[in-house]
Amino acid sequence: MTTLFVSDLHLDAACPAAAAQFLQFLAQRARDAEALYVLGDLFETWIGDDDDEAFRRNICAALSQLTAHGVPCYIMHGNRDFLLGPGFETASGARLIPDPLLVQLYGQTVLLTHGDALCTEDHAYQRLRGVVRAARWQRRFLRLPLTVRRSLAERARSGSRRHTARADEEIMDVDPQAVSAAMRACGVQCLVHGHTHRPAVHELVLEGKPARRIVLGAWHDTGSCLVWDEAGVRLERLPR
Repeated sequence: MTTLFVSDLHLDAACPAAAAQFLQFLAQRARDAEALYVLGDLFETWIGDDDDEAFRRNICAALSQLTAHGVPCYIMHGNRDFLLGPGFETASGARLIPDPLLVQLYGQTVLLTHGDALCTEDHAYQRLRGVVRAARWQRRFLRLPLTVRRSLAERARSGSRRHTARADEEIMDVDPQAVSAAMRACGVQCLVHGHTHRPAVHELVLEGKPARRIVLGAWHDTGSCLVWDEAGVRLERLPR
């Protein structure tokens, strides 16, 4: 049995190829897994569980079919879909998990996180993250009409693209000191995250012992998946 990890699918009706590949992934590859973890940004935007867009309903229905088949699906909030809530869990059959999260995998304790909180040098983003993750801000936003929320979400996407285009690449990546501090605080030698869209397995030395930071890839141009089983771990590129 294998445990599968994906992140940063950024599913959106405007990008049907990624959605079609993910639906095929759920119907085939994921059906044989012990569990599926989505470490954030399943959707490009999520403006509330009351959003009735057909595209999102179809994704939720496919996840529901997977969980009904007996494969548990665990989903973490990302920086794009942090408003996923109980209504999403009901529609998808998936379980929302906290960020960060410690899990036991094949005899090893592993730290899972989306990864955006580790990009500590991106001060502008961290300030924004602190605002939109606050319960009060979220309650106020979710009380707005759907049309207003859609408009605000599109403006936020445009702002994010401008920020990414002008920001130094170094600050868009995780801070090594933040990584080490998180791993030491949790007492782990393995960290798995997404967000940066830079898939790789980084070999580290932590407290004098070998450690690993595994980065999941995005699904913009091709699929990406981390496969973990008794034999070990491997990052796989999934051609579209």
